[in-house]
Amino acid sequence: MSTPFRFLLCSLLAAAASCTSTRQAIQSQRPPNIVIIFTDDQGYADVGCYGAKGYTTPHLDRMAREGARLTDFYTAQPVCSAARAALLTGCYSNRVGINQAMMPGAAIGLNPLETTLADMLKAKGYHTALYGKWHLGDAPQFMPNNQGFDDFFGLPYSGDMWPRHPQQGTIFHFAALPLYENGRIIDTLTDQSLLTRQITEHSVRFIKKHRKEPFFLYVPHPQPHVPLHVSKHFKGKSAIGLYGDVIMELDWSVGKILTALKKYGVDDNTLVVFTSDNGPWLAYGNHAGSALPLRGGKSTVWEGGVREPCIIRFPGKIPAGSVITTPLMTIDLLPTIAALTGADLPPAAIDGKNILSVLTGESKTPPHDALFFYYNVNELQAVRFGDWKLYFPHQYNQVDVPGRDGQPGKVSAVKLAAIELYNLRLDPSETNNVADANPEVIAKIQVAAEAMRVRLGDALTKRTGTENRQPGKL
Repeated sequence: MSTPFRFLLCSLLAAAASCTSTRQAIQSQRPPNIVIIFTDDQGYADVGCYGAKGYTTPHLDRMAREGARLTDFYTAQPVCSAARAALLTGCYSNRVGINQAMMPGAAIGLNPLETTLADMLKAKGYHTALYGKWHLGDAPQFMPNNQGFDDFFGLPYSGDMWPRHPQQGTIFHFAALPLYENGRIIDTLTDQSLLTRQITEHSVRFIKKHRKEPFFLYVPHPQPHVPLHVSKHFKGKSAIGLYGDVIMELDWSVGKILTALKKYGVDDNTLVVFTSDNGPWLAYGNHAGSALPLRGGKSTVWEGGVREPCIIRFPGKIPAGSVITTPLMTIDLLPTIAALTGADLPPAAIDGKNILSVLTGESKTPPHDALFFYYNVNELQAVRFGDWKLYFPHQYNQVDVPGRDGQPGKVSAVKLAAIELYNLRLDPSETNNVADANPEVIAKIQVAAEAMRVRLGDALTKRTGTENRQPGKL
């Protein structure tokens, strides 16, 4: 081979190697994709690796084996709209003026001036999508396309807010349930059995379309919130009836999303989070899930209402098969994702903490001195403090007679008359009130609670707080 030709060949090979090296460097610098799968009213024990019985969840169980299973992960409030506001803003939901479950036509919504996860990541160059249930205001200015999401397909609020509600005409007077695609109503639903599959199909298409660019995919499934609906592919599959069928289809959906990430070459660079907005709606009996061994369910701040199944997977970053017992909350996801992606935190104050070192196993130190559980408009009802959970006097709902087959049961209001204290490490079912034996623990928690009341208020003690922000208004 002549010297000039050898020189030319070597130059071409060097240039090619340089291009390959540059491409690899660019790829390694690409921020990770983010996928959050957020189910509705799924109980702590409604996943195989958390103790589910009567059905299997192989895809979620595999996700746990390949990532981390969190044993003490909390929602900020045990109800739809408030839980979603906390997840998307990194704030306790009363900080941003959102509480309870918004009704259709509500005069308020999540203020568009708040920075959502989608706003934060869109500013970083991410493509953003929401497929599923929104429930943070159904007026146009509050809807997902005005809250940082490029693409939206799904419901503006819960699937039971429709004319087929079992209490329609007596307590409720709902209009037709709209199905949206971005800002347009494309259908009014009389049957929701295809929604889980449609949401999954949209998610897979989005991953395929944006596989070469960073993306944020938020999948807040309307199920297993009543009314329960499942496609023909899963109807009758479980041993416990319709509720198990629904969970099996949700597990299938998780599997399809994980498969798409691998198929389109982005699996190793994608953080996937699976959790639920609150505990099971126990008033619906066999159409509700289970939080056992935890006490209570949706609409209570007992552990069964606020402690959720949570699985987080990020190959090569989060150790496979890890079990994380550190108390964490949905409000921590936004600042953690900001740290992971290099995005700027919201300009206004948030309550969440960066938990990346906990997820990677580098630390077991709780990021919060305490976690605070509000309910109703602004009632501080409970505080988690290390292994301890303290309950202040308040009123909560108790299921006296569970419902059946989609009909709600009988519920009564119960007054918690005095402070109660539980050691969750020794007594996760909250059966042994140890308040009398631990006055020094109660005193410490009361100090933390009073500091929180100064910040965000407490209607139970007439403290209004100083840092609350206003929701959007019509």
